[in-house]
Formats: sequence, C-alpha cells, structure tokens
Amino acid sequence: MGFFASARAAIIDRWSTFNYKPLYSDHLGMPNRRAFPEAHATWVPAADERRLAAYKLLTAYDQNQAAELAAFRDGEAARDRREFGDPSMFVDTITSYVLGDEQTITVPGAEHAGQDDADPDTATAERVQTLLREWADEELLAMRLLQTERKAVSLGDGVYLLHWDADKQRVRLKTFDPGFYFPIIDEDSDGSDYPDRIHFAWELPEDPARRLPTRLRRITYHLDWIRPQTANGVDRTSRPVRATVLSEPSDGQPAQPVLGRGDIVDGNGSITRLYPWSERPSYKTVYLTDAIWELGDLKAPVDVDSLPMDKAQFATNGQGEVLDQLDLYQDFIPVIHVPNTVPEPGEHWGQSSLAKVLQVFDELSGSDTDSSRASATTGSPILAISGKAVNGQTQYTAGPGMVLTLGEGGSITSVETSGNLAELRNHVHDLKDRAATTARLPAVALGTSDPAQFTSGYQLELALGPLDSLISSMRLARDHADRLLPKFVQRLFQAGQHPDWIGLPVLPAKLVRGAYTPTDKAAVLEEVTKARTAGVISLETAIRKLQEIGWPIEDAEDEITRIDARSFEAARALADALGNPEEVAAFLGREAPDEPEPPTVVLPPAADPLTLEQGQDDAAVGEQGSGGNA
Repeated sequence: MGFFASARAAIIDRWSTFNYKPLYSDHLGMPNRRAFPEAHATWVPAADERRLAAYKLLTAYDQNQAAELAAFRDGEAARDRREFGDPSMFVDTITSYVLGDEQTITVPGAEHAGQDDADPDTATAERVQTLLREWADEELLAMRLLQTERKAVSLGDGVYLLHWDADKQRVRLKTFDPGFYFPIIDEDSDGSDYPDRIHFAWELPEDPARRLPTRLRRITYHLDWIRPQTANGVDRTSRPVRATVLSEPSDGQPAQPVLGRGDIVDGNGSITRLYPWSERPSYKTVYLTDAIWELGDLKAPVDVDSLPMDKAQFATNGQGEVLDQLDLYQDFIPVIHVPNTVPEPGEHWGQSSLAKVLQVFDELSGSDTDSSRASATTGSPILAISGKAVNGQTQYTAGPGMVLTLGEGGSITSVETSGNLAELRNHVHDLKDRAATTARLPAVALGTSDPAQFTSGYQLELALGPLDSLISSMRLARDHADRLLPKFVQRLFQAGQHPDWIGLPVLPAKLVRGAYTPTDKAAVLEEVTKARTAGVISLETAIRKLQEIGWPIEDAEDEITRIDARSFEAARALADALGNPEEVAAFLGREAPDEPEPPTVVLPPAADPLTLEQGQDDAAVGEQGSGGNA
C-alpha cells in the first residue's frame, strides 16, 4: 500500500501539458506548495488546484517571470536564466488575429433599412442595432474585448460579467480573471449547458491600517426556483440579511408570504413569472449574494461552495438592498465564459495558446542564456600568456592600449569562441521557428519573413494557411459567446426598464469580428471589375466585396445610388428599352423634364357639298366642248 501511495500519479487533464515541470507536478502530480500557495488555499476546491496553478505558471511566462517562479524549487541559480518576452509576443500576436481589425455588433435585416420595399421588422432591427452600437461605445466594448481575449489566449479562459447599473441607467460589462471564476459543475453535466451556480471568489489581503485581517470575498449567482418576496432585515445578531415579506394577519388568517411583482401561483403551487423577453412563464430566477468571510472563521474543511453563511457579512448595493440572495428578476446568469479552444466533450475549460509550446520556450530561454554567456567571452576573449618573464602568481588584465612584456619565448594565445556563439544563435532561430510552427503561426504572421518573396496574393494566402485554420477554430470556440453578449445586453436593458428599450423585441444580434489577414486589394479589384464587366455579379455584390477588403464605403445603398446618378450610358440604354423618361429620371435620381405641348395643326376649311357638285358638272361640260373642237 505504501508503494502505491508513493508512486507518481499520471494525471491527464486539460493542464497535463505542464506535467513535465517538477515545479508543477510533484511525485503525486500536484503543484509545488511554496510556488503556488493560492492553489492550495483551504477554500479552493481540490478539483481547481491544478487549474489555478496552471494560470499562475502561464502568467509567469507571459510576464518574463518563469525563472523567478522556478527558483522556489531549483534555487537562486534559476534566476540567471534569460527571458526575452517571446511568450508575450506570441500572446499579443494571436490576440490581435482573433479580434480582427474591428469588432461590430450587427442585427440581421438592419442593412435593408431605408429601402423602399423594407418592412416594419427592418426598421425595428435597425433601431436595435443602433442602440447596441451606442451602448458598445459608451461601455468601451473594444477595450473589454481586448482584456478578455488576452486572458483567454494566454490562460485558456476568459470571463465576462454583465449587470444592470441603476445609477448609470445602462448595462455594465466587466472582465474577470479566470482564477477568480468557480463554476459549480454537476458530475452528470456533459458540458453543453451552463452551470446553475457560479462563484467569483478571491482573498483580500490583511490591512493593518484599518485593523482588517485576511478575508475572503465571494460573489454568487444562483439560478433557482422563484420564491416569495424578500426585503432588508436583521438576524438575531443584528447582522443585515434578507427576510421573507409576510402579509398582515386578519380574521384568524395567519400571515402569508407575499409574492413578488408580477408573480402568480400555478395549479401545482409553484410560483411563475413572465419575463419581457419570453412568451412563456418561467419558474426560475437568479439570486445574487455578495459576502465576505474572515479566514480565521473558516475552521472546518470547507470550500468555496460550502462556506458557513452564519459567518458571512453581506454587502449592500447602491439602492441599499442587502445582497443576500437578492432576486434579480431575470432567468439567466449574466456571466459568459470564453474558452480559448473548443472544449473536449464533457469539459468546460479551454486550453492556452502557450500550452503546447512551453517546452520550446524553456529551451529557448536556455539557449538565450548560453548565447549571452558566450557573447561575453567573444567580446572579452580568454587569453593565455607564456614566456620567461611571466609570473604564474600574477593576475594580468588585458585592455585597450596595454603592452605586455613577455620575454624570451613568450606568446599570447586567444581562445576563439565566436564560432560557438554563431551556432548558438542559429539554434535560437531554429527554436523560434519550431515554436512558430507548433503554434501554427507562420513567419509572415509574425512579421519576420521577407515580403519580397510573395509575388502574388495567392502565395501569401498559401503561406497563411496554418494561421487560417488556427483562427477559424478559435473563433468557432467564441461563436456562442459572441451571440450571447448582445442577447444579454438586450435582456438586461429590458429588465432595467430603460425607456429606449420598452416595446422592442430581443433580436438575434451578433458580435462580428473583422478580417485578420492582409488582402491583395489590387487582385480583388481586378477580379471584381472583370466579373462586373462580364455581368456575372450584380453591382450590390461588387460593392460588398470592396467593403470586405477595406474600401471606404460606409453604406452600400448610398454608394450604388451615387454610381447610378452618373451612369448616363446605362440610362440611355434604359431609355431605348423602356421609352419612359420617368423611369430613366428615377434611375439617375433626377426629375424628368416637363415636355412642351405640341402645336395645334391648322387645316384648310372644308368645302360646301353643293358647291363641290356644281364644280364637278362644269368640269364635265368643259371636257365635252374641248373634245368637239378637237
């Protein structure tokens, strides 16, 4: 039994990539306690210890502090290792590609607003899109996205928290470090559904100035059955808590719990509520708890999900409500988890982009250290002096302009180390190429290749093939979060009863990420021009293609209108085909000229019928007389 207890545990999980480091995985497969004290805190669940240690390890690499962390096990000599920021460069590069050149919230159908044949739903979609984009500008969405994406790329996970701010009258967006994020995942969960209960927890350091000991703060969101209404109250120790509101007893009827606004009891005795974004009554709501515990009060073996509530000190929000299972009047937890990669079946967590190249970075750090030492001997070479005048007990120092008298048979020999330095530098370049290849970051993506070697956009596209597959898989992992973010924003605005959102539906909006690779604009323009000339694509499609490659076209419909206004040859062909000046004028965006009325035709007066007959008789007599004379 003792033999098996001392055997090394082979742990394979989302973070087993770091098992090669004894600092992270000891003979039992657990992280070093001195290097990762946060992971071994008494309130941290055992299942989260390796995850929290992995986050700290990855952060150390990102901050050029891996050697400082290794010193806990390898001693102070580990601090001599050189770290030149290669992991941080990889993280920044991948983050920029995942984000794209721009991020825009779009609502399907909004692009058709303003057209003559647009239906009322189009105007609604355009209104919702405008409100969402205004919110994004006010809430600095681009900066929040960058913060979360960098956490996701470097650590493997990112977390958003949204909440309604009654003071600012808008939805607020926060970014949390995933080390503070503790979802309670059921053992039967397959990873497809979000947990019903999540915690944000972290330790508050001791504050001697205010005589505050080390404390633990925990914020909990719990999706649970709807219960009767509660209000601020106190317990037997005068501690602020929330208490159930009871009705006044009357006529022998005891006090009864009061239902919340809009709540009803169905035939089964369950409380239901109709939310503005749903057409069916819901039995669930989210309760918010924000409390602080003194670590000295946590005596029993407890974790973040089983803290003693009788020792908690509950916080109060800006409206004076005690945050002790406060009903938020919403049936969804406003937390969005962003995995860096598509989770494995049944998993919740993503994987860091540094995980598979961490050993290469260790080798690179060692080679950089050796190269630094070799460069010192190359710049100040090692000299060997021999001769009769040389005293073996004397230390000689060489320097510029120094003359040494060596005597008979004397000589100076220099140890040449430049060749070793060159080999070390070549090895460093090989390691960097290996890291880039493993991380699927081609040289052109890192900006280290010669642009002259790509003579066409097609060659560039082939070189970026590994990056395309990498970013496609990473954006697939974020697709659900990109849809949830604007969806939650709409719901929270409606829950807060903001006047601009009253009566508006929750539409399927999405956060759209822009292009991440350079585009051969000349090649695309030539392709679009040939296709348009041949008549195989419409003008609308051609304009859309030019918009995708970054042409400064703000609105496609307006651009087409301006183009048509100067297409006189096309207008002439339209006039020949239709013969309708009004249609031609509408095509050019002009008014048809007023056509002058044609002049009245003046005809000679008609002759009298009697006069006409008399003239015919006289003509006949004249013809007879002429014939007789002849």
